Amino acid sequence: MNLNLTLILQMLVFAILVWFTMKFVWPIILGAMDERSKSIASGIAAGEKGRQELAQAESKAEEVIRAARERARQIEEQASRRSNETIEAAKQAATSEGARILSSARDEAATETTRARDALRREVGGLVVAGAAQLLQREVDAKSHADLIDRLAADIARGS
Repeated sequence: MNLNLTLILQMLVFAILVWFTMKFVWPIILGAMDERSKSIASGIAAGEKGRQELAQAESKAEEVIRAARERARQIEEQASRRSNETIEAAKQAATSEGARILSSARDEAATETTRARDALRREVGGLVVAGAAQLLQREVDAKSHADLIDRLAADIARGS
């Protein structure tokens, strides 16, 4: 065999191998590579989309938390206002009740003072009559001298 013939046959076999590979094997390999490339690209896109959705969900969660905190603060302020209003209402009620009790006690004290003065006037009138009876050495009729006793009590009351 000749070296040229071997070299030509090897080149021919190599060309057939290249043609066969490019015609039948290469499309399968390229298809698998394209499919794998598309799969990787879709996975990257899904990951990026998931990352964006996570960021959106986190911002929404922060917004909900912020709104909940604001609502809790408003409720706390409202409760504080209501408790202050209740305290003020109780203070006002206690003040008015105290004023009413004080007024009632003053009225009662004035009534008792008037009663005590009247009783004292009667007692002083009786003492005056008894003293006058001792001075005159005779018995004075209290009923006949009631007018005198009333005038004397009135004079004593004006003097005090």
